[in-house]
Amino acid sequence: MAETGNTGIDSVLVAGRGPMACAVVRGCAALGVKTVAVHSATEREARHVRLADEAVWLGPAPAAESYLSVPRLVEAARRSGVTAVLPVPPALAGNSELAAAVVGAGLTWVGPEAGVLERLGGDGVEPASARGFLAVVTADGLRHVTPVRRDRDAGTARVSWVPGPGDDVALPAAAGRLPELGWRGLVTVGIDPDGELAEVSAGFSSDLAVLERAHGVDAVALALRSATGRVRPDSDGQPRPAVAVQLRSTLPPGEAGRVTGRLPDVWPSERDAELAAVSGYDPGDRLDGWYDALLATVSATGTDTATAARRAADALTELSETGVPHDGEAVCAVLHRLAGG
Repeated sequence: MAETGNTGIDSVLVAGRGPMACAVVRGCAALGVKTVAVHSATEREARHVRLADEAVWLGPAPAAESYLSVPRLVEAARRSGVTAVLPVPPALAGNSELAAAVVGAGLTWVGPEAGVLERLGGDGVEPASARGFLAVVTADGLRHVTPVRRDRDAGTARVSWVPGPGDDVALPAAAGRLPELGWRGLVTVGIDPDGELAEVSAGFSSDLAVLERAHGVDAVALALRSATGRVRPDSDGQPRPAVAVQLRSTLPPGEAGRVTGRLPDVWPSERDAELAAVSGYDPGDRLDGWYDALLATVSATGTDTATAARRAADALTELSETGVPHDGEAVCAVLHRLAGG
């Protein structure tokens, strides 16, 4: 994949958990950047912790007392000796209080500045509008602009894809003003039915993998380079057809489980970047009832949307017994509809 090499950052606290944090840790490792994971009392042995170079305990199981606690995250960054904090989920990446506290501690914040988050309403909402776009915002404009459509049958954007010919998603005029308003780095946007900006989100949204597959880039490298002003001014090109899906547990809220089978896990390479999958769990791992049960993410590209959808569906078809119920069948039904045009 493109976008590798020096980022100007040598170590980061990865603020997050689950498959997205695992993807960020692995992306940092490929760039030679040291990672420090964070975890709650019930996730000392979580996969994102095992993948990282080091790990720091945050607090009790409830997210408000661990993963979402600004004081605990900043103190963890201080204790670990990292030079930067990379927030993974929009709930943290859009937190202006956390952004200000990180910078106040003398560390690099990987994302838009606190004042920009306040002005533009980067409030941590995961964009889930039926239409939207993904991009990297630089001082010179938007890069890797990627329109997306999102399936919302389940109330969440569990499948996202680049619209095909005749199904264009027009960018709102306000999108062009993001650079002059000071936004820098990754952005995920929702577009309302009137064609105006709806949600505006920083961090690693669930469908950011669409941008990666569509342009053959690494979102982690783009995020780190954006924080140090090192995004390369190379040509973007038109986005290729791409699809991203999220596989989620359907356990009732608050009910824990245990993963017994292997989930999709395919790391893209220079030789083959058409399919990527990141699991948040290995066989034997406990699924904690406190948190959003995102099990894995899968993204694919191809000559057309149908091909990309079939590749993603193949990665989710005939999964071994996972030990926990999931929405794979419903997700594959959406992918099969895309594959059928």
